[in-house]
Amino acid sequence: MCGATAPAVRGAALALLTAAVVASCGGSGAARSAPPSTAARTVAPSGPAARAPALCARLRARITGRVADPSANELSGLVRSRSQPSLLWRHDDSGAGPVLFGLRSDGRVAAHPTVTGAQAVDWEDIAAGPAADGRPLLYLGDIGDNASQRPSVDVYRVAEPRVGAAATAPAARLRLRYPDGAHDAEALLADPLRGDLVIVTKALGAARAYRASARLPAGSQSTLRRGAAIALSLATAGDVSADGRIVVLRGYDRLAVWLRRGREPLMTTLGRPPCLSPTSLAGEGQGEAIALDRRGASFATVAEGSPAVLRRYTVLR
Repeated sequence: MCGATAPAVRGAALALLTAAVVASCGGSGAARSAPPSTAARTVAPSGPAARAPALCARLRARITGRVADPSANELSGLVRSRSQPSLLWRHDDSGAGPVLFGLRSDGRVAAHPTVTGAQAVDWEDIAAGPAADGRPLLYLGDIGDNASQRPSVDVYRVAEPRVGAAATAPAARLRLRYPDGAHDAEALLADPLRGDLVIVTKALGAARAYRASARLPAGSQSTLRRGAAIALSLATAGDVSADGRIVVLRGYDRLAVWLRRGREPLMTTLGRPPCLSPTSLAGEGQGEAIALDRRGASFATVAEGSPAVLRRYTVLR
């Protein structure tokens, strides 16, 4: 998270954003556009799947609520529940315990369960996907590494808890190593179609994707597979729509969007240039979370701070 990022990196990130037009933090209305300071230029799709995803257009941002709970002051990661309507799952950043926040769109905390059997070194993102039998699962990415010195990182797989539960079922730890040395990362993707996990690194200039199976046995240790470089600087979060068609990554100011072709691997999708929304996300402040709707036509975000502000972005028509 930027709150835990080393000063040099944070300064570089802010320098990159100097050219961004900072949108107003209040009310509704069209979010303003900014030059592509943390990503490559917008690339129009070509070939059979030539129609660009809806989120590549200009977007309207609307504040839907504020999280008044004082313990939720450095929220990180965001994903929509796959089984409980109008519920968003979140967690806190590094230094917090292994707990989840179940949020309503108006910011009310509906659930606050402890994740049984998990540790929180530097949780950065959360993803959702089905088990082999269809049960909804959550994946918690303990993948932050500001100093790029952790020998391995962890992803915790846990059955999605119900609202009212004080604790989750025991979490399965998947210990993962990079094949080319340690990296800082803040984006975790779960593929609902093929059962893969993808970690996307956070770095100035470009990101890189690394893959593992989401179905590894509990307690396993595995080496990630190195994938494509991605033209997005300082990637802070990502998501895959529940139907598996839309993939997004965000930085502090830009949104990169991919339209998946059938059931192709996510690494193949991410290997193509994304299209970029012309709308800047910089007005959020420390924006390091994104949660797509089921079909990937809109998304929710929440920024760090107290109270944390929930926003919903829709296509400006």
